[in-house]
Amino acid sequence: MDIYPEMILGLPEIETPLPGIRGRLIQGERTQAVFFDIAGGSRVPPHSHCAQWGLVIEGEMALTIGGETGIYRKGDRYFIPNGAVHSAEFPTRVFVLDVFDDPARYKARAGGPGAH
Repeated sequence: MDIYPEMILGLPEIETPLPGIRGRLIQGERTQAVFFDIAGGSRVPPHSHCAQWGLVIEGEMALTIGGETGIYRKGDRYFIPNGAVHSAEFPTRVFVLDVFDDPARYKARAGGPGAH
């Protein structure tokens, strides 16, 4: 199930060390947006960084922000404040759009589809 159209799949793919997590990058001067495609069973360990706003496009995830865990499904939004420790678990394949308050949060993978 690919829900993203070619115009998104043609964006640069991000570099990420986490298995099962892929993303397509839109780069702005002050922010970044990433269209994520996350395999069911994937996990993101506790970490912190710049502020992050997200929208679940499809699927379900358990997101823990500052020790509070919530279940997020299609149409749900979330906000992670700057520096807040957070983690996530993905029982199903999930598609999310995240916007990061940092233009250097992710790097485009060299040589991948959409790379320039």
